[in-house]
Amino acid sequence: MPQRFTLFLSAPPYAGQHPATAARLAGAALDEGHAVTLFASGDGIYNFFVGQSAKGVPNAESEFAALMARGLTVEL
Repeated sequence: MPQRFTLFLSAPPYAGQHPATAARLAGAALDEGHAVTLFASGDGIYNFFVGQSAKGVPNAESEFAALMARGLTVEL
C-alpha cells in the first residue's frame, strides 16, 4: 500500500552527505511507488539553484531535477 513520505532538507549542497542522503531516500521511496514531498528551508534551497557546477561531486541540482521528473514534490 503506497504511503506518503515527507523529508526536510536544510543543509546546503556540497557541505556534507545530507543532500545525497535525502536524494537516495526520496529515490528509494519513489521506486516503491510512494508519494514523496521534500521541504527545503534555509541553506537547503541552494540544492535547487540552476547552473551549479561543483567539480568532483554529484550535481545536487540535476539529482533533484531527475527525482522531480519521477514525481518528487518540492516545497521551497
